[in-house]
Amino acid sequence: MDSTIKAATIAPPRPLIRTSGTSGPVNALLSLVSLRALRSLLLLLNGFILLLLLPFRRRTVMVSAVEGEEVEGVSGARKGTGRGGATVVRVPAGMVPRRPRDFHEAAARRGMAIRRMGVEKEEEDEGRRSEREFALFATARGDTLFTRSWAPVSVQTKGLVVLLHGLNEHSGRYNYFAKQLNDNGFKVYAMDWIGHGGSDGLHGYVHSLDYAVDDLKAFLGKVLSENSGLPCFCLGHSTGAAIVLKAVLDPKVEARIEGVVLTSPAIEVQPSHPIVAVVAPIFSLLIPRYQFSASYRSGPPVSRDPEALRAKYSDPLVFTGSVRVRTGHEILRISSYLQQNLSKVTVPFLVLHGTADTVTDPEGSQRLYNEAPSTNKSIKLYEGFLHDLLFEPERDDIAKDIIDWLCSRLGSLNRIQK
Repeated sequence: MDSTIKAATIAPPRPLIRTSGTSGPVNALLSLVSLRALRSLLLLLNGFILLLLLPFRRRTVMVSAVEGEEVEGVSGARKGTGRGGATVVRVPAGMVPRRPRDFHEAAARRGMAIRRMGVEKEEEDEGRRSEREFALFATARGDTLFTRSWAPVSVQTKGLVVLLHGLNEHSGRYNYFAKQLNDNGFKVYAMDWIGHGGSDGLHGYVHSLDYAVDDLKAFLGKVLSENSGLPCFCLGHSTGAAIVLKAVLDPKVEARIEGVVLTSPAIEVQPSHPIVAVVAPIFSLLIPRYQFSASYRSGPPVSRDPEALRAKYSDPLVFTGSVRVRTGHEILRISSYLQQNLSKVTVPFLVLHGTADTVTDPEGSQRLYNEAPSTNKSIKLYEGFLHDLLFEPERDDIAKDIIDWLCSRLGSLNRIQK
């Protein structure tokens, strides 16, 4: 494997603002300047105004006192007769809780994730290396997140790794890597963050990356409480790496882990035109879920392995639509925050990046290495590699680099304890 460890500044081509999935460039915001886009915007604003007026429409829900049925309607009557002569009491629709459409879509994805795990476990029953489980994790906001774990079967557990996937993908994609970690004595936990995989939320939509940061902190606390005494590491990819990095800037979180591994972190993400940064906050409030262009089923080039690309972009649990306005704004926001706080990163870390990455800028990883005051930091830049390092043809070599660093950290901790 042709990899290099560098401390010098590199100068890759200036990237477009892209996600780690298939979302198009955020600088597509500029398309709103065209006359056609302005007309579409006016129609959207008109719909938004009409939506605001909906609460003033008199709507009632008929609740059967006998059968508990619910029938929605518009009526001025307070009582009526339901099927079979049952007394019907009419109440305002606002008093009856409703499940949003996103709930059903997320439930379908969750069911798919659970069924897929069952099939994979059956295929691996003979000679299995890992004990895999899934669990549902409730957030403080009331959302339900889909989580997974991989436990070593024949190797003693010596450490924990909490893994966070990148934007638009899901934790199940890291099954192969998790088993490699199991083989080396690491129990792995992973969480599909909000709007991803089997978790609640509109697919590919992120209202706030701070939600994901808070969820990671809570999930980490749960993992540590269930595995008392075991050293714990966090590993994040792309936007997931940015979430991990922001979480460990909290001293309370940093004190509970022994280090972080960041692959292709979304640190250096800049709009290709200054106006994007100006209009993104505005449109993220007005039309947060709006998508700017058609989906890209082929996706951006994130791996040099054609089979890995085919598997990613044919996976229904991977979001293949173009970027939503709010999501793009959140990426820019967390990137800006991290750039302003690199000098506060004191946690031990290993950062890895491909020099040919067109999704996130490897210069951001170099800046992290140069500016972070951490006394235990390492960087590996892989010449010519793309964004999804753990899905590149040299994935086994990259996994070995990560595992070697984790084992080295464990060795240092053991020496200190002795």
